[in-house]
Amino acid sequence: MKTIDELLAEGVAGRRVFVRADLNVPLDGTTITDDGRIRAVLPTVKALADAGARVVVASHLGRPKGAPDPVFSLAPAAARLGELLGADVAFATDTVGESAQAVVAGLADGQVAVVENLRFNAGETSKDDAERAAFAEQLAALADVYVGDGFGAVHRKHASVYDLPAKLPHYAGYLIANEVAVLKKLTEDVKRPYVVALGGAKVSDKLAVIDQLLAKADRLLIGGGMAYTFLKAKGYEVGISLLQEDQVPAVIEYMERAEKNGVELVLPVDVLVAPEFPDLKTKAPANPTTVAADAIPADQEGLDIGPETRKLYASKLADAGTVFWNGPMGVFEHPDYAEGTKAVAQALIDTPGFTVVGGGDSAAAVRTLGFDESAFGHISTGGGASLEYLEGKTLPGLAALED
Repeated sequence: MKTIDELLAEGVAGRRVFVRADLNVPLDGTTITDDGRIRAVLPTVKALADAGARVVVASHLGRPKGAPDPVFSLAPAAARLGELLGADVAFATDTVGESAQAVVAGLADGQVAVVENLRFNAGETSKDDAERAAFAEQLAALADVYVGDGFGAVHRKHASVYDLPAKLPHYAGYLIANEVAVLKKLTEDVKRPYVVALGGAKVSDKLAVIDQLLAKADRLLIGGGMAYTFLKAKGYEVGISLLQEDQVPAVIEYMERAEKNGVELVLPVDVLVAPEFPDLKTKAPANPTTVAADAIPADQEGLDIGPETRKLYASKLADAGTVFWNGPMGVFEHPDYAEGTKAVAQALIDTPGFTVVGGGDSAAAVRTLGFDESAFGHISTGGGASLEYLEGKTLPGLAALED
């Protein structure tokens, strides 16, 4: 795929450059609680603006139902992008309508605009090829060149990700080029031991990637809500912990295959439990109890890995040549259940190997818990996209950037 450096070498002064970014930031009302994804696209936007391009930034935010919804407006993201650039950023109150057309027409060389949430248009996410193509034609009318830099959306066959690049000269932005280079290190030239730490709520979200990793990784460390399905598969009582009973047979098969393949599959040996889920708004003390992983009371819920598991996982990460971590180890948003996730993050920092934090909640946890992002080899902006790449799937947004 062609990169933004090739585009800059060709010259962009006076040209309208459509940047498909990922500004899908978490919001508390209109307050952005984590601006990591906006900062991730800054190098691409700034390079284009500095070279005299008229930059049109577009993104989705949340899951609106194909129509405008003020709850999902990109206005806060546009304002934050302007603050980070140190320049005024124009904002169109629609995506391809009168406001967008007027805002783009009013751009001078080196100026930046953001158009409203792409998913306010049903054509963006439509399963109908013709409807998506029609919306992509409207988007193409706003620009002369396309730059794909929304890595968090490249696994989606959406109009702005998949259909639009075919209608304009297209290039990969700095973020996508960097993400792909990192993922190749996890799939093509892996330094060993290769250790993968997986957490998060649902084991079903990770089954496909576990299936692939059983042939590639040396160790798999399992935590988070998904761990309780593994513990159930071992015959343990898991109380009222998060459990996907229908996935137990698949987990049993994977555990057997891990042993056959010589892959070390490591499960929690102790967990923090409580009779109810903590209040994440007030952060009221939860007073959890630590119990052995095979001794969870029937009326208790597992909410984090315990202190012995933290030590165990740190020891399993200590000699890693490569680490991929996706998914928190517990309910890190509450201070009483943050220690497991903290321990894994710190272990990644301490290991001499190449470390990748696989987007989503893991990336948010790193920032929320106060870790220095530069201490990690790479923090991905796309958890779902990273997982699907590791699963060996073809990602529509990357395929569309290929010539």
